[in-house]
Amino acid sequence: MLRLLSLLVLGWCFGFVAFTVSLPGPLENNTSDAIVVPTGGPGRIDRGLAMLQAHQARRMLVTGVGPGVRPRDLAHTYQVPRALFACCIDLGAEAVDTRSNAEETAAWVRRHDYRIVRLVTSDWHLPRARMELAAVLGSHVIVLGDGVPGTPRLGTLVNEYNKFLLRRVALWLGIGS
Repeated sequence: MLRLLSLLVLGWCFGFVAFTVSLPGPLENNTSDAIVVPTGGPGRIDRGLAMLQAHQARRMLVTGVGPGVRPRDLAHTYQVPRALFACCIDLGAEAVDTRSNAEETAAWVRRHDYRIVRLVTSDWHLPRARMELAAVLGSHVIVLGDGVPGTPRLGTLVNEYNKFLLRRVALWLGIGS
């Protein structure tokens, strides 16, 4: 029993190291049908707006927006024309976590019939967010990961890695999919 526990701990440690050294970076020179930005971390919306303004996609969804946040509020905060929000940016206020971000995004993607989606989120959050979104969308939609570099604390990385592992196992077992 001790040997099995030791192997599990060692496997977790090697997996954690692999997780932290392989965090995805920004995605360059790839266009997509749409951009999806879950709220919650610095630089995410900035990156999504920059990609939209660079014509890397036709439309953007900001998912997990707080109740009462209006497009004009974000246009003012991020110093972009209101017209950009009017034509090309949707705000989703139903999501409260990564799984509900994926569900809200999937409904939006299906409504617009998009086939290639750029997911912009923090580098440490991207593996799990992409896994959740890909699981909900299925194989007919390609999810490109665009990691916003961050400097998370060790505790944040450990927590995110554990969530990633638990969700991967749950998805393998068909729980909550």
